[in-house]
Amino acid sequence: MSNNVPNSHYDAQFLFDEPAKVSPVPAAPSAGKVLRKINSRLSKSSAITGIVIGAAMGGLVGAGAGIATQGFLAANGTIIVNNSDHVNWVTAVAKAASPSVVTISVSGSNGSGSGSGVVLTKSGYILTNTHVVTLEGSTATPVIEVRTVGGKVYSATVVGTDPTNDLAVVKVTAITSLTPAVFADSSKINVGDNVVAIGSPLGLDTTVTAGIVSALNRTIQVANSAAPENGSGTGGGLQFFNGNSSTTAVPINISVIQTDAAINPGNSGGALLNDQGQVLGINVAIASAGNTSGNGQTGSIGVGFAIPANNAQRIAAELIKSGKASHAMLGAFISDAMSSNSNSSFSVGAKIAKLMPNSPAGKAGIQVGDVVVKINDEVITSASDLTALVRQLPAGAKAIFEVQRAGKVLTISVTLGDAVNLGK
Repeated sequence: MSNNVPNSHYDAQFLFDEPAKVSPVPAAPSAGKVLRKINSRLSKSSAITGIVIGAAMGGLVGAGAGIATQGFLAANGTIIVNNSDHVNWVTAVAKAASPSVVTISVSGSNGSGSGSGVVLTKSGYILTNTHVVTLEGSTATPVIEVRTVGGKVYSATVVGTDPTNDLAVVKVTAITSLTPAVFADSSKINVGDNVVAIGSPLGLDTTVTAGIVSALNRTIQVANSAAPENGSGTGGGLQFFNGNSSTTAVPINISVIQTDAAINPGNSGGALLNDQGQVLGINVAIASAGNTSGNGQTGSIGVGFAIPANNAQRIAAELIKSGKASHAMLGAFISDAMSSNSNSSFSVGAKIAKLMPNSPAGKAGIQVGDVVVKINDEVITSASDLTALVRQLPAGAKAIFEVQRAGKVLTISVTLGDAVNLGK
């Protein structure tokens, strides 16, 4: 995919040159049965679905640009199983999931690129990343095509985008039926759980990688991928933000699942799935070892990130219904609360520095100087954690805050507000 974003150095980038294909996810039988007889199991409605990883790297620094500009290369269209007597759970998941994975091609006045998408409905709604459909924030008027695992190509339009969580929904036209993916309850994920990724890294369709869940509730900060209002300009692009970017985009914080399954440019927008073939998350970014410059970009180093399925489903449903997603607001200015050790570089919570007039936080009893250490039992260690978790919730949501005040720990219930025009 070609980029028009200014060159700069980053410790990590968003994976978003090419979204990965997502496969359908039916309920799957036990792993033992899958290993013994994949063919018979896949013929049943309980067959395991494949795992799709869709974080695409590159946008800002041109990851995968060479292949993206050449179109879809080496398209296979299917998961090949030569010997059904010697298969493992990854084979079963991949075989069953491939029908729900699609490749998305996007072009605009400033360039083109490709990525992946997860099928939401038979009628053609598909979930992907905002940075995929806006070409990293460079266009608000993209021309989009979707190719299914069977090789059919359809034109698509953007239903809605949510730059705050880098999610978007597109809709294909002139289609009879697609195979929807099945989503898992991402609140029940464990570190160490097996996962599989299926996508189109570097334009290589139906590529399968496997790994584990490395961490949960990880907060990453990236530049905003919101497209310009008039459909022109360079936007902010998507990549990890370290404060040295020459772009003017306001950085956003996202709470994600971390995995060591290989994710590369072209995987963005695809799915991270469990060993039952259910979508755990929508892949969005990867970390790189060291800096990148010019049009170069490093590949997977085993540190990839996906937006949790529960959050992705909620936002997708809102985008389909109204074309936009809602986000909660606390109504407070916050900063990192540092450890009492004057030489420490570790933050231990989010400190309330200032309250907005009539803010949800103030109405609930939160005070300036309070240090938020938990939200709904999720640990908060920094201001970024707090921002990411609040923005992950819908407007009007109720949340339980645990704060430290004058040596005491208080539990406060907060009815959050509505963050209107966030990211614009």
